[in-house]
Amino acid sequence: MRENNNSSKKLAHNGWKWFWLPFRLLWRAWFYTTIFIAIVLVFPFITVLSLRPEWYRYFFWFERIWAYVVTFLTGFIPVIKNRHYIDRNKQYIITANHTSMMDIMMTLIAVPNTFLFIGKKELAKYPLFGYYYRRTNILVDRQSLSSKKNVYWKAAEKIAQGYSVCIYPEGGVPDESIELAPFKMGAFKLAVETSTDILPISFPRTKRHFPYSVFKGRPGILTAIVHPPIEVSKLRYVEETDLRDKTFQIILSGLRSES
Repeated sequence: MRENNNSSKKLAHNGWKWFWLPFRLLWRAWFYTTIFIAIVLVFPFITVLSLRPEWYRYFFWFERIWAYVVTFLTGFIPVIKNRHYIDRNKQYIITANHTSMMDIMMTLIAVPNTFLFIGKKELAKYPLFGYYYRRTNILVDRQSLSSKKNVYWKAAEKIAQGYSVCIYPEGGVPDESIELAPFKMGAFKLAVETSTDILPISFPRTKRHFPYSVFKGRPGILTAIVHPPIEVSKLRYVEETDLRDKTFQIILSGLRSES
């Protein structure tokens, strides 16, 4: 009897799964449409402001507007917890888990400080979005050792100019079954070398609501949990590995707090 009940539940679940599939595919298509719509809305401003590096602070303001527009039009409500931990007058190396394209929008919404992404060069291939992404952020070819070294020095240079930088330390998008992939060392070496505080952020809902799998996801509330910064600038001596492990545990605790 129990086996029959389980089989019936499984059939019902699969039936609903196939029923919602075309709606999910349309919703995904709408997501990319919203990206285009949002860029068109701010196009005159971001085109001019992307021409000169010293205007990036103003470009960033419109970049945040773009993130809000995409998020709301896609059917998400962003909720930022503990934003008071962020000092708007300080620079940070922003670190967060990365399992969804919505992580980019949520990072822009969560952090008011002007920052640049350090991201994979493949994003530059997207029409229109890629043009601005390439001109205003730091791109890395993960297959090239020289590219990684150049990115490190470019990031240090931007920090010296007064900008924060965002690095997703998992170094790629892990499999959906992985709660949090091991962190690469780049962000933490940069923090120690430049004496820049680390700002950990957890995104516990983005993988559930908008995973990279086009057959999954749904609109809803997206949460960003801002953790107290790790004040590297006040530490006389710190091991990069200890910094990496501490950041990993902080972000993981945020993911599990809403699991």
